[in-house]
Amino acid sequence: MTPPGGSPAVPEASVLGTWNSAVTSYYLLLGATLLLLVIGLVMVLSSSSVESLAAGDSPYAVFFNQARYALIGLPVLLVMSRLSLKVVRALAWPALGGAVAFQLLVFTPMGCGEGGNLNWVCLPGFTAQPSEVVKLALAIWLGAVLSRKLPLLHEWKHSLVPVLPVAGIAIGVVVLGQDLGTAMVMVLLVAGAMFVAGVPLRIFGFAGLIAAGGVALLTVFSSNRVNRIMSWLSDQCDVQNECYQSLHAGYGLATGGWTGVGLGQSAEKWSYLPAAHNDFIYAILGEELGLVGTLLVLGLFALLAFAMVRLMRRHPDPFVKITTAAIFAWIIGQAIVNIAVVIGLAPVIGVPLPLVSAGGSALIMTMAALGLLLSFARTEPGAAEALAARASVVRRSLAVIGRARG
Repeated sequence: MTPPGGSPAVPEASVLGTWNSAVTSYYLLLGATLLLLVIGLVMVLSSSSVESLAAGDSPYAVFFNQARYALIGLPVLLVMSRLSLKVVRALAWPALGGAVAFQLLVFTPMGCGEGGNLNWVCLPGFTAQPSEVVKLALAIWLGAVLSRKLPLLHEWKHSLVPVLPVAGIAIGVVVLGQDLGTAMVMVLLVAGAMFVAGVPLRIFGFAGLIAAGGVALLTVFSSNRVNRIMSWLSDQCDVQNECYQSLHAGYGLATGGWTGVGLGQSAEKWSYLPAAHNDFIYAILGEELGLVGTLLVLGLFALLAFAMVRLMRRHPDPFVKITTAAIFAWIIGQAIVNIAVVIGLAPVIGVPLPLVSAGGSALIMTMAALGLLLSFARTEPGAAEALAARASVVRRSLAVIGRARG
C-alpha cells in the first residue's frame, strides 16, 4: 500500500533480506578478508620503506615480500574454500601431527630466531614460522575431537582428555621456543573451541586455571616479561627502554588525530617506532589515516567476527561450529591483543595484527584459516544453491553480452 503523498512502503523483509540471505556469511568473510589484505599491503609499503632504505635495500623490499606472500595466500585460500567437510575432518590428526613435527624443527640446526625467540625454520631461500601452521591444525583437530565427544562432554575425563594433553603438547613445543605471545593466542583458541562445544563451566574453569597458572609461571621466570608487565603497571617508566615502544606508538596515534597526517607522511616510521611494519603497524595506520583509518580496520574485524558468529549459529554441523569458534578466538582474539598493546591497554606482547602486519607465515596461514571458513559458509543451509544460482545468472549475463557484441 502507498501512503498518501509518499513513496511505496518498503517491507521490512526486503530491508533485512540481504542480512538474512544464506550467503551473507560467505560474502562478509570474503569481502572483509580482501579489504583487510589490501589495507595491510598499503600500510606495509608505507611503514617499511624508510627502514628498507636505511638498510641499503629498495624502499619496496618488504612490500614486495608481503605481496609475494599474499599471492601465495590467495590460491591457498581458494583451495581451502573448496575442501569438503569430510576431507577436512580426515586431515585432523595427520595435520596436527605434521604441524607439531614441523615446529620441532626449530630445535634442530635449521631453527633460527631473534629477540630470544626460537620460532623459525630457516633454510637457504626458505623461512617459515611453524607455530602458525600449528594454530590452524589445532583448530581443525579440536573441531574433529570435540564434535565426536559431544554427548560425553559433561564428564570431566571426556572434556579434558585428549584435549588438554594433546593441546598442551602443541602449545608446549611453541613455549619451548620462548614465543609466549603465540602460545597465549593458542590458549585462546583452545578456550574458544571448548566453550562453544559446551564443556561445563566448572571443567572449563579448571582448565582455565591450569592455563593461567602456566602463563604466570612462564612470566615469573622471565625477567624480560616481568619488566614489561611492571613497566606497564607503573606510572613511572623508563621511556628510553621498557616504555620506549609504547610511548612512540602513543605519539603516532595522537599525532594522527581525526583524519591523519596523510598516507606515507608518518614521522614515527623514521626509525623512532620499532616493529613499525609488524607488531605496531596499527600505530602507523592511526598516524597516517587517523581515527577514521583505525575505526575502518576495527569495523572490518567486527564484520569478520559477525560473520563467524553467524556461521556458528546457522550451521548444523558441530564440527563446523567448534572449528569456527577456535579460528574466531585465534584471529579476532589476536587482533584485540595486538590493538590493546598498541593503544596501551596491555603490556607489550609480540603478536602481529592478522592480515595487516608484515609476516609471510602468519599471512598465509590466516588466509588458509579464512579460506576454511569460506568452505564452511558454502555449506550453510541454502548457501550452495544460492551461490550456484548467482553463478548461473552471471554466466547467462556474460553470454547475452557476448551475443550482443557479435
